Amino acid sequence: MSDVRLLIRISETFGDLADEILDGLVTRDRKRLGSEYVLIGRDEISPLRESPFGKFVRWNLPLEHAWPCNPEKMEGFVEKAAQGLAKKFGGKKPQAILIGPLDGANRYYKTLASNLRGRVLQVFPKMENVTVEEQNPDLPTLFCMVGKEGLFAGIATPREVNGFYPGGTKFIKQGAAETISRAGAKIAEALHYLKLFAEPPVSGAHWLELGASPGGMTSELLQRGYRVTAVDRAVLDKRLDRAAGLEFQRQDVAEFQPRPGTTFDALLSDMNGEPREALRQVVRLSKHLKPGGLVVFTLKTTGEDSVGGINALHRSAIDDAHRGGLDCFATTHLTYNRQEFTLLFRKR
Repeated sequence: MSDVRLLIRISETFGDLADEILDGLVTRDRKRLGSEYVLIGRDEISPLRESPFGKFVRWNLPLEHAWPCNPEKMEGFVEKAAQGLAKKFGGKKPQAILIGPLDGANRYYKTLASNLRGRVLQVFPKMENVTVEEQNPDLPTLFCMVGKEGLFAGIATPREVNGFYPGGTKFIKQGAAETISRAGAKIAEALHYLKLFAEPPVSGAHWLELGASPGGMTSELLQRGYRVTAVDRAVLDKRLDRAAGLEFQRQDVAEFQPRPGTTFDALLSDMNGEPREALRQVVRLSKHLKPGGLVVFTLKTTGEDSVGGINALHRSAIDDAHRGGLDCFATTHLTYNRQEFTLLFRKR
C-alpha cells in the first residue's frame, strides 16, 4: 500500500468507461475502493488539470496516511483512528478537518465519519472549528475518507482536490413540495463549486437562462436574490407565475434577441439537444454579457459512448467558445450531473 499515493473518484455515471479513463491517466497501479474510488500510483499520473482525462475525476486526494482495515470489526476504531490522525497531522495546522464516507449511501459509515471527526477535533491540537462553507480554497485542509476498506487521509487545499467536501459531494436537500426539478440542485452545486475560483455573482445580478423550463434552476436563482430572464419554448412551472425578479420569454432560444441595450451579469444554459448548437446560442447571446461576465454551461454528452468521443466534444466546445470570446476556467462532473459536464467560462 505504501506505493499508492493518490485517491481519486470517478462517478458511477462513467463506470463503463472507468478502465479507459484510468488507462488514459497512464497508471498501472490501481486498487478499487467501493464503486467510485480508486487508489493509484501518484508518480505515474499526469497532472489532472492538464490531462484530457482529468475532467472525469470528480475529486482527488494526495494520500499521506492509509490504514487498511475493517472499522466495523475493530474494537475502538474511532479512538485509534483519531489518535493516529492527531499524531500524524497535528503539527501541520490545517484550516479544517473534514471526514466523509467512501460509500455515501451507507448509514453506518456516514455516522462513523461524523463521530470520527468529532473525536479528532477533541484530540487534535487546539484549532478553530472551520466548517466546510468557511474554508479558504487556497489554504490546506485535512481530508479523510473512511469505509469498509479502511481510513485514507491527506492534506491539500480545496482547489487541489477539486471540491470543498470530502469526496467532492455536496448533498442538497430537495423537498417534494418546493422543488420544481432536480436541476435546481445542479445550479446550486455549480455556484458552490465556483467558489473554488471566484465569488458567485452578487445578489441582484441579472442572469439570462436558456432552456429554462420547467424552472428548477430559475427558482434556485430567484431564491438567491438574482433577477432572471428565462427563455424556453415550453412554459414554466405555475409556481413561478408572477415571481418577483423574473421575466419569461416563451420562444425558441435560437430566435431570442434581448432588447437593445440589455446586458446581463451571467448566462446559464442547461439546454437539451445537440450540444454544439446549444453552445452556438450561448456564444451568440454572450455578446450581451458584461465584460468578465460568467457563463455556466452544461455540456451534454449523451450519445457519446467512448472517452475519446467525449474528449473530442469537450475540446471542440472549449475551442468554439474561445473563438467567441469566452475562456473556460473549469470543467467538472457534479454530484447532480448525469452524462454531462458543467463548464465555467468568463467573457474576455
